[in-house]
Amino acid sequence: MGDITIPVNSGDLPVFVAIPEQVSPWPGVVVLHDAGGMKEDLRNQTRWLAREGFLAAAPNLYFRGPMMKCLFAIARDLKARRGPTYDDVEAVRAWLVRQQGCTGKIGVIGFCMGGGVALLLAPGYGFGAASVNYGGPLPNDAETFLARACPIVASYGARDHWNRGVAQKLEQTLTAAGIAHDVKEYPEAGHSFLNSHGTLFFKALRVIHIGYDPPAAEDARRRIVSFFQQHLNS
Repeated sequence: MGDITIPVNSGDLPVFVAIPEQVSPWPGVVVLHDAGGMKEDLRNQTRWLAREGFLAAAPNLYFRGPMMKCLFAIARDLKARRGPTYDDVEAVRAWLVRQQGCTGKIGVIGFCMGGGVALLLAPGYGFGAASVNYGGPLPNDAETFLARACPIVASYGARDHWNRGVAQKLEQTLTAAGIAHDVKEYPEAGHSFLNSHGTLFFKALRVIHIGYDPPAAEDARRRIVSFFQQHLNS
């Protein structure tokens, strides 16, 4: 299907959609970008999910203006736990539900900033499963907030300074709450290990443990697909 737009309150939200080759019906997945925005890497993540049998849709959350302005607006919405960011994701989720061939069961996956959004969307937003990838520190009220969460699969790199200790805390929180989950920390991976941006700039960042890690990425993708198949196909 490629690039489409979905009407939202403040305009037309650009969305990249990938359709599975498998015979329908398919579950849907909303794919949320990192702080770098809508890039080819995110399109590839969306295509990967479609190859695995999910109707995948990735919104460009920076469509309202310059990147920094949008970043601040998203941060404000996440702190308030409401606002246009939530409305945009809900518009994509609702669009997926309405598509012919979709089962109506929808997951959400996010990377870095998008992973943080996916975590905050896990309780009470109609998702059947959430994939949180190096999404940052847990909210202060995680014990009570995540008690209402959908099943969560989460992946972190042990060399990621921004997410140090988060995997262990999330594991403990979800276990205590009785939420179905799969949380894993990869010893040799750093931040953004699932994001293959492929530029010299991002390759240089591997020196400070930021960048694609093929073995960790391969295993994380296997776990994500298995978890989504379990919780979105039932």
